Amino acid sequence: MERSFATGDGRRLSVQNTKRIANILRVLDDASCPEDVNLPGFRFDALVGRDKGRYAVNASGNWRITFRWTEGDAIEVDLEDYH
Repeated sequence: MERSFATGDGRRLSVQNTKRIANILRVLDDASCPEDVNLPGFRFDALVGRDKGRYAVNASGNWRITFRWTEGDAIEVDLEDYH
């Protein structure tokens, strides 16, 4: 995903809506806290259980972008199939 964000080329991503992924990654890059990603349609969630301390937003269908937050930055950003 890092390469996709850097180059704008989403062909290697596992989802169909790569423009949405790019938009989410831009929002993550601009955010100063996790709640800045809590935008309409993103279905922002603070995860619980074994994933406590991570956050998720809806990417496309079953796919979610998950991340951890530290020192003003999203880290460990991942594209995950939740089902």
